[in-house]
Amino acid sequence: MRTRWRRLVLGATALFTAASALPAAAAPDRGREERHTSGDGLSAVIRYTEYGIPHILAGDYSDLGFGTGWAQAADEVCTLAEGFVTLRGERSRHFGAEAAAGGELSAARTNLASDLYFRGVRQSGTVEKLLAEPAPRGPSREVRDMMRGWAAGYNAWLKQREITDPGCAGAAWVRPVTELDVAARGLAIASISGEGRFVETITAARPPAGPAGASPAPATASAPSTPADPATPSPRSARTPDAEAVAKAADELWGDPGMGSNAVAFRGDTTANGRGLLLGNPHYPWQGGRRFWQSQQTIPGELNVSGGSLLGTPAIAIGFNAHVAWSHTVSTGIPANFHRLTLDPADPTAYLVDGRPERMTQRTVTVAVKDGAPVTRTQWWTRYGPVVTSLNPQVPLPWTTTTAYALHDPNAANLRFADTSLGFGKARSTDEVRASLARHQGIPWVNTLAADRAGHSLFTQAQVLPRITDELAERCSTELGRTTYPASGIAILDGSRGDCALGSDPGAVQPGILGPARMPTLRDAPYVENSNGTAWMTNADRPITGYERVFGTVGTTLALRTRGGIEDAAAMAERGGLTVRDLQRQQFANRVPAGDLAAADVARACAALPGGTATGGDGTAVDVSAACGVLEAWDRTMDTGSRGALLFDRFWRKLEQAVPQDRLWKVPFSAADPVRTPNTLNTDDPGFAAALADAVKELRAAGIALDAPLGAHQFVVRGGKRLPVPGGSGRLGVWNVLEPTWDAAGGGYTEVPFGASHLQAVGWDGGRCPVARTLLAYSQSSNPNSPHLADQTRLFSAEKWVTSRFCEKDIRSSPELRVVRVHERR
Repeated sequence: MRTRWRRLVLGATALFTAASALPAAAAPDRGREERHTSGDGLSAVIRYTEYGIPHILAGDYSDLGFGTGWAQAADEVCTLAEGFVTLRGERSRHFGAEAAAGGELSAARTNLASDLYFRGVRQSGTVEKLLAEPAPRGPSREVRDMMRGWAAGYNAWLKQREITDPGCAGAAWVRPVTELDVAARGLAIASISGEGRFVETITAARPPAGPAGASPAPATASAPSTPADPATPSPRSARTPDAEAVAKAADELWGDPGMGSNAVAFRGDTTANGRGLLLGNPHYPWQGGRRFWQSQQTIPGELNVSGGSLLGTPAIAIGFNAHVAWSHTVSTGIPANFHRLTLDPADPTAYLVDGRPERMTQRTVTVAVKDGAPVTRTQWWTRYGPVVTSLNPQVPLPWTTTTAYALHDPNAANLRFADTSLGFGKARSTDEVRASLARHQGIPWVNTLAADRAGHSLFTQAQVLPRITDELAERCSTELGRTTYPASGIAILDGSRGDCALGSDPGAVQPGILGPARMPTLRDAPYVENSNGTAWMTNADRPITGYERVFGTVGTTLALRTRGGIEDAAAMAERGGLTVRDLQRQQFANRVPAGDLAAADVARACAALPGGTATGGDGTAVDVSAACGVLEAWDRTMDTGSRGALLFDRFWRKLEQAVPQDRLWKVPFSAADPVRTPNTLNTDDPGFAAALADAVKELRAAGIALDAPLGAHQFVVRGGKRLPVPGGSGRLGVWNVLEPTWDAAGGGYTEVPFGASHLQAVGWDGGRCPVARTLLAYSQSSNPNSPHLADQTRLFSAEKWVTSRFCEKDIRSSPELRVVRVHERR
């Protein structure tokens, strides 16, 4: 089989070379010519086009993984290498135990907590066990080959190339990797919204002192550990958790995932040519290991797909092929649940199930520490998952002599994301996208939206969720869970009852998860749109209902970004005749729904203030008269040249802090009109004037004019130069999300750390090639010495796009074509 595929790829390469004989002036650098030294070694052909986008041509899945690993290392070796340090549990050894963990693969605050968790995962053999599972529960042979190939390609790049990125050049922690490392990265990404959020409390949980005769294992060994989780109470201070506080903390925990997205797909009867359209706009960190990386992957006759991969993963996660395009949006589904444990009166490290005791499993982990003695800690695991002692430092879940809480995260056993994505890459229709979701069930915490050449549209919240049905929650919730589940979708079940086990759904590939038949899905609507809101309002005319509470709510207030997205999508569908160009305009419209709803009222109320003054939150009077005209003249967008956008942005953030949601609007929410309500800003609330005064005072203190153009203060720095960037906060309802951080001491916003990332606007015409425009907002490489550090970021600043080169004729015609043949050297 390898020989057959290698002949195919070599034949394709020969054809490509013959057909692409361009004048020397058009292609000054054809890349290094590298020959195979061994017929058994892995190899690939990488064709680079504009903006450093690689088109990887390979003979089989091992070779494809090899080319992908090589090309990712070439762009992001330091980011990748640091991520593998995290996964090995070696951050404390290289960077110090108390240093910040970075947050790319978990919510751990310190390197020590991160290491204790990830070394524990490694010691448990979890990844090896999942790799050994037969498909579809475990990874397929193709994905195994891609993971092995990725590791080999990354290692070959390290061996054959010199690191130019000063972030890790010469660093001892840049080391070769294995298939196990690549798989561990995929597992960490899958569980980042479950166990990954609880790393601090998983690694800090301690049993209380038990009654006489109980002998729980010591929490430390080789050296004293760092202090326990501050949310872990002593037995004497333990108290019953406050239900409302737990519900609020849980809602905040999963309501602000640190990632987000918009996407919209249109049915063929809304478009100019009867074919589908898709616009994807995920919002991710602009630095670190959760960056997207752009490529095209081709195995002649087998696979041809283009899009974005998360760093360190071998398959394309968001993308398109000649027939179908798809994107993901972070969902409202709650990917984990809790079980309250009733403890054995004789031993707080044993719990009862139907009256029979089960001992907790101990994971004793030792972490090497830079310039210090090793630290040893014990974690406590149950049949449900790890014992946790808090939702956050302010909201404990106490481990007492009678009760403890265990976290259950089904994605901590999910290595199926790559196979699901690979199925998308091979799909020829939205039905085949659904088929991949149903077969592999590997999507951990996102929705899927898709469109195809035949004109079909699809939304589905097909994700891995614990099998929490409303009936189970009603029957088995603890007293605490009876508050948290309806309020936030967080189930807290009675772990002492065997009849409260999660069970299995028909068709579920993994015990304890919801099966494919339960997934909220909408097919072939004129449009489907999601901006991280509930599945209920995917299309205002075709609401989705009847799903379990764990997926999200029905009939509740929508966020402004969801309202704005549905308004825009519905208007576009109603207008009809849509093309890819309309998707491009939507991405950079930078409309501010909050401004459309409220700016005129704010300007009028401002002008009516006696003497043009308002009292700030600290009681001081502030002259706000100049703000009234600025807000009246503002164009209601977050374009870089918009004057008044920054003032409204700072005002709105303060207003939401000062005025509760139930007093913010005069016309309340109505489930009968969810997109247009609530409305009419309540400028009579005292918090209104205070927010306006505080915003004006803040900008003046920072030396910023009230009518300063947004781009002068919303920016990134690349190569020592400021690049203004358009977009705004999702809190304002802006589609093109950017979330800068305000630094009062520094005099304004810092560089944008988060927002729009891998953008794609995709459609089809009568030809064989998709009509696609893409943009990687932060560019392909974070290496300051790379020519692709900021090239696409400059395009993003100017609201321009990259024309995708998908078909061979388009790749061959690139004026910046560079061909690199890469292979192993034995």
